[in-house]
Amino acid sequence: MILRGVASVMICFLAAGATARAETLMGAMRRAYDANPQLNAGRAELRAIDEGVPQAQAGMRPRVSADGYLGVQRNRYITQQRDVDLDDPSFRARTKSIQNGGSIPRSATLTIEQPVFDGFKAQNETRAAESGVFAGRERLRLTEQRVLFDAVTAYMDVLRDTASLKLQESNVAVLKEQLRQTRERYEYGQITLTDIAQAEARLAGGKSLVGGARAALDASIGVYRKIVGVEPTKLSPGAPIDRLLPKSREEAERIAQSEHPFILAALHDADAADLDIKALEAEFMPKLSIVGDVFTQTDVAGVGNRNIGASVGGRLNVPIYEGGLTSSRVRQAKETAGQRRLNADVARAEVLSLVRAYWGALQAAKTQIAAAQTQIAAAERALYGVREEAKAGQRTTLEILNAQQELLNARLGLLVAQRDRVVASYAVLSALGRLSSAWLGLTAEGYDPALHFDQVKDLWGNPMTPEGR
Repeated sequence: MILRGVASVMICFLAAGATARAETLMGAMRRAYDANPQLNAGRAELRAIDEGVPQAQAGMRPRVSADGYLGVQRNRYITQQRDVDLDDPSFRARTKSIQNGGSIPRSATLTIEQPVFDGFKAQNETRAAESGVFAGRERLRLTEQRVLFDAVTAYMDVLRDTASLKLQESNVAVLKEQLRQTRERYEYGQITLTDIAQAEARLAGGKSLVGGARAALDASIGVYRKIVGVEPTKLSPGAPIDRLLPKSREEAERIAQSEHPFILAALHDADAADLDIKALEAEFMPKLSIVGDVFTQTDVAGVGNRNIGASVGGRLNVPIYEGGLTSSRVRQAKETAGQRRLNADVARAEVLSLVRAYWGALQAAKTQIAAAQTQIAAAERALYGVREEAKAGQRTTLEILNAQQELLNARLGLLVAQRDRVVASYAVLSALGRLSSAWLGLTAEGYDPALHFDQVKDLWGNPMTPEGR
């Protein structure tokens, strides 16, 4: 009866997931997709990157500014005059006059400047900003993959550690029964105190393992809470995602090289770096703009004077020598562009390595499950045989305890292999670049990064965000 109780631990645990309102693996990933703070932070970061496009477009848009002046002016005019009488040369007289006055000088100027030619700087900066947006979207996909994979890992870790704790608790119950039977056999004189000590030592070790298993489960629950956002309750069994995986490793490698967001982000970064070079080279070219002014001045040149006027002209700036600054920045940008192209090669090699590693882990997990199932069946037969032989005095208590431990280890190994089987399948999907809400069908309407971009790319003003902040 005890053996059958231990053997049914995992079956009962998995069946518990079929109860009403149980959380599913897809449900956990959906929660993480909607509310994970790391993913939401990535979305906010991308929205900030979107603003680089209207900022670059502003380079060729008109600039309007207004200047005004208002002041108070006080004047005091003092004049002195010496009077001379022509008939009497000895006559001398001085006349002094003081005149006070004041005014309120004021002026206003409206200036409009429309760039006409800037060496294609704004155009190249806009294209570079768009490439930056595309790279940001791929990095958001990469963040989404990591969050979803973390959710899968956390979910399966909770399942594994919960089942492991139940197995360890059942093992303690078995060891207690074994100790009771050992003491009975000692009373009949069949064994010695050494056998009792061995059973007691193994029971104490089993209790210690229960404590360790409980601590591991608590840690897994904490990680689950961090990733998914809620406490895990009544988790349903997790299943591998084989339906979305290619049939061969070669096909998986081909898909990853063309779809993985890590590679695509690196390629967009390389494009942006090339466009940055062209934007900097525009500093060597002349710049032309049309400038218009409308102004009014009152009491500026004198009391009662007023001047109203307007002007339109062209402003041409031709750079001749800037101390070598622009040349250095262009050389720097070229080196950065070379680095970005090499980073794309690094990304391809890294993704290829991940595909092969995860594909191998998936195949290994499949083999381990089959081996663990065979091992459990053999260990159960071995334990039964050792127990029966011990009744005839052909086996010792230590051999029974060792057989029980081997069976426990085999069952724990199956738990680990089953967990690794599910996690490895999602790891392969992640290595393909397809671990996303769209591919998994998590939500009917997922987060669309293009929506915010379309809302802000052509804005000419308004500091309010599309959300109203």
